[in-house]
Amino acid sequence: MTSAIESGLLPGTSEIRPEGLAVGGVLLTELAHRFGTPLFVYDEEHLRQRCREAVAAFGRDNVAYASKAFLCTAMARLAHEEGLLLDVASGGELRVALHAGVPADRIVLHGNNKDAAELRTAMSARVRHLVVDSFDEMDRIERLHAEEHLPPARIQLRVAPGVAAGAHEAIRTGGNDSKFGFGLAGGTAAAAVRRAAGSPAMVLEGVHAHVGSQVLDPAELAAGAAAVARFAVETRVHRLTVGGGLGVAYEAGQTAPSFAEWAARVRTAVRDAGWDSPVTVEPGRSIAARAGLTLYRVGTIKRIEGVRTYVGVDGGMSDNLRPALYGSRYEVFLPRSPRASRPMRARLVGKHCESGDVIVDDAALPADLAVDDLLATPVTGAYGYAMASNYNKLPRPAVVFVRDGRARIVVRRETEEDLLRLDVDEPAGIPEPTRVQRFDAGAAQCVGTS
Repeated sequence: MTSAIESGLLPGTSEIRPEGLAVGGVLLTELAHRFGTPLFVYDEEHLRQRCREAVAAFGRDNVAYASKAFLCTAMARLAHEEGLLLDVASGGELRVALHAGVPADRIVLHGNNKDAAELRTAMSARVRHLVVDSFDEMDRIERLHAEEHLPPARIQLRVAPGVAAGAHEAIRTGGNDSKFGFGLAGGTAAAAVRRAAGSPAMVLEGVHAHVGSQVLDPAELAAGAAAVARFAVETRVHRLTVGGGLGVAYEAGQTAPSFAEWAARVRTAVRDAGWDSPVTVEPGRSIAARAGLTLYRVGTIKRIEGVRTYVGVDGGMSDNLRPALYGSRYEVFLPRSPRASRPMRARLVGKHCESGDVIVDDAALPADLAVDDLLATPVTGAYGYAMASNYNKLPRPAVVFVRDGRARIVVRRETEEDLLRLDVDEPAGIPEPTRVQRFDAGAAQCVGTS
């Protein structure tokens, strides 16, 4: 028999009341009633506390929130208010950050294939720096500087240090075989330093590396930091960024290092490599993941004798792609009775027309689970809404922040009208007479008919 959901997987302000679980002083059952399901719920105090812990560990101006984990206007403002820089990975994320009022000099632009429009916006706005990923990107920066007279771009060079870490091959980014960065092997990164240092279009400030994501052993992150620190010392740059990647606990029994532990291991590693200046990090998942959870409504319970039980909910891979993409694992519980034991085993699935639409493959659930029950999957604050889609034309869920007994919508639920917003609904204008191609099997040729 599986015990109740572990408190270490729940948002920081979680409180068990007779009526069920409350987060931020608001019952989850009440939130579902008010805002519908599926619903992303974020503990605002938890988000702020994680930002403060990161700043305390690494120092102000040395922490950039990796906004790809979860970004909306409210989240960008929150991270900025707590003293974090913002790391954005596209022109769209840059636009959200600027719209939120984050000053351009507090924004860092990433991306392995930035186009001219993204670079133009970033250079015109004078973002803090660009993380340059290729020689082709350098070409585009130099053209924009020369032809459009844009100011020189402050840059850091992304290097692939030959150290890869992470829970799945798809999120290991620091190895030699990676779409990201200039490889240390073969002298490519050194050539990039020479090119940038000699270009009037670029101001080389430092080097950057990111070895992977969902890393639970800080020694792996320290090894990547040491490799890029040695290169930074050799090239005499002024700034060093070692990326993010710190993992979180998704399941019972898992543990994750604290920001303080991560900082201590990284500082020791870079100091041993000869680097004696501050180090910048870019946490995303470790800020947002545990702060958020997703609420679903049970629609079907299908028992197949001798095989398994399926529990279908009103969301799925359109609001949590990670299980289908990476084989990621989650827990699930009933907000009305979070202390209940969970002896029933079932496959928790979504409503999409895909057999792979699985949220939890072997979920532990209470024995009294019933249709119309509210379910919650914790630790979905990172890469849930960020990867959400309209597959099967499902509207994306709403997002609410809760704090001090109040709930506020920060992203409204999409409507079916939103799903039609981009369609160009004009008649095709078929000419008359219409000529149709008919296949004649006997003659093995196409015959035109009118």
